[in-house]
Amino acid sequence: MNTQALTIRSAVLEDVPALLEIHNFAVCNLTAAWTEIQDTLQDRETWLKDRQKAGLPVFVALDAGTGKVIGFGTYGPFRARSGYRLTAEHSIYVCPEGQRSGVGKALLERLITSARDEGYHVLIGAVDGQNEKSIAFHRKMGFEISSLLPQIGTKFGRWLDLHFATLVLNDAAAPASSLPEPAASA
Repeated sequence: MNTQALTIRSAVLEDVPALLEIHNFAVCNLTAAWTEIQDTLQDRETWLKDRQKAGLPVFVALDAGTGKVIGFGTYGPFRARSGYRLTAEHSIYVCPEGQRSGVGKALLERLITSARDEGYHVLIGAVDGQNEKSIAFHRKMGFEISSLLPQIGTKFGRWLDLHFATLVLNDAAAPASSLPEPAASA
């Protein structure tokens, strides 16, 4: 697949069937989605609407020749507490025929640009510990593999390790705190 024949745009409701197909393929065949429960069309539609209401991006990659959705990427809150408000976690899913063709790279570049523009400080990817290709991909894109959490998930009858791939997006100073600095302990 030629990435020059690729269009990246924001997802719309008409994309939901393709998003569902790509997501459910990952659920059934990959350790990229740590669940064994496939989404329904309604689940994916609700997911997209909820992300749009929250102002979170969902980008789709389209084959420019066919107009077919061949991948999607998004990011959202890493954790709920306010201390993590400048950190986002991304996800990228690509259909089988689009994998290893530059689609993931194009989506991640768009997510990085969007996260920077939105003022995030760090972008995180959660990667299966045995997925050497995804680990190498993230490193190539400038991410550091910064931790290993052993056996924290399970799928396909085996334990899964998790790596965090992190990318610092800017050199901004930490925001001022509304709390006073704690007193030094003796």
